[in-house]
Amino acid sequence: MYLDIATIFVKAGNGGDGIVSFHTEKYVAQGGPDGGDGGNGGDVIFVVDKSASTLIDFKFAKHFRAENGENGGAKNCKGKSGKPLYIKVPKGTVIKEKSSGNVLADMFYDDSEFLLQKGGLGGKGNARFATAQRKAPRFSQRGEKTQEIELTLELKTIADVGLVGFPNVGKSTILSVVSAAKPKIANYHFTTLTPNLGVVKYYDRDFVLADIPGLIEGASEGAGLGHNFLRHVERVRLIVHVVDISGVEGRDPYEDFVTINAELENYSTKLAGLEQIVVANKCDLLEDEGVIDEFEKKIGKKVVRVSAISNSGTKEMLSQIVDLLDTLPEAEPMEVVAFDENRNDSTSYIVTIDEDGVYEVHGGLINMLVRNVVLDDYESFRYFQKMLKDRGVIKELVKNGCKEGDTVRIADFEFDFIE
Repeated sequence: MYLDIATIFVKAGNGGDGIVSFHTEKYVAQGGPDGGDGGNGGDVIFVVDKSASTLIDFKFAKHFRAENGENGGAKNCKGKSGKPLYIKVPKGTVIKEKSSGNVLADMFYDDSEFLLQKGGLGGKGNARFATAQRKAPRFSQRGEKTQEIELTLELKTIADVGLVGFPNVGKSTILSVVSAAKPKIANYHFTTLTPNLGVVKYYDRDFVLADIPGLIEGASEGAGLGHNFLRHVERVRLIVHVVDISGVEGRDPYEDFVTINAELENYSTKLAGLEQIVVANKCDLLEDEGVIDEFEKKIGKKVVRVSAISNSGTKEMLSQIVDLLDTLPEAEPMEVVAFDENRNDSTSYIVTIDEDGVYEVHGGLINMLVRNVVLDDYESFRYFQKMLKDRGVIKELVKNGCKEGDTVRIADFEFDFIE
């Protein structure tokens, strides 16, 4: 089964928590704090799998999570860091953030590698908080938590030349004749259900040729299979437009030519602006070659006369392709947008009121406080209260109507508001 678009959920590992521990040993009085740091969470990294040509592996496997870091241990032992998670995708996969549609990465090259999300930092153990004034800290730092990210994966075939045209015009036959590719060929519409690639060698030159299936009228709006496969022609540098000049199936070659170009235009003005070589296939079935002359007059350009089944005219077609490719710029990866999780935000916050009248405070400041504060430790809790006051959270709660005795929820903690 061919699959070229998938939605997945990924999450880097959480950082392990630092712990509170004190050195205990016989004959050693007041051993002091020795709580170790937590380990870092595992990263999420995308890499190219050159043996893959479809996203079928993501049809049922939707959730990918890297290992969490382990908690710290006594005797200043640091927790083990989580292993990075490598997600293998085919060459040409475009990684998008689902919510915004931003392109985060284009796995364009054989060695493409993309670090999507770093694992959470491990929390500090209580040994790290000991000072000359604070010799026995009874609090530690929690590990950093990571957020799950919803992604869209789109596979866009990477080829120099794309074969386009209505079903059954002979694209697959042409590909099989000029390359080593062996697409399934039969006299039925929509026989080709997947893009087929072939490496074409012409004297000392070679290029990648793709048979793009499924184009019919309305393809750019989702009709037939074309909407699924138009993305595969987006990267090509040159289009070879194949028409069935014989008209044996009762279709008019000129109308087919106009229809396919209209679909390319509707899908992408860039595609419509690409150079085209027009191939009149199935010339062996013509009784009157004047049909080709008339077709050339209508489209305003010369065509390559080909009979793929008898391998006639293919050398002329290949010669024109390599000559044109020499004049065209190389394909490049898509422009990407840097992914920002706002994990460095430690100042912002907002106050909301839920349906039960509970005041909630959330944002980057709260995430930072929750990680750094242990509420059952008096000293740590005093720091928590001071930060809420200094950063204006108390004032903002009052501004939003919070009165003494009202319930305030911050992260997983609820308490009564006291001015």
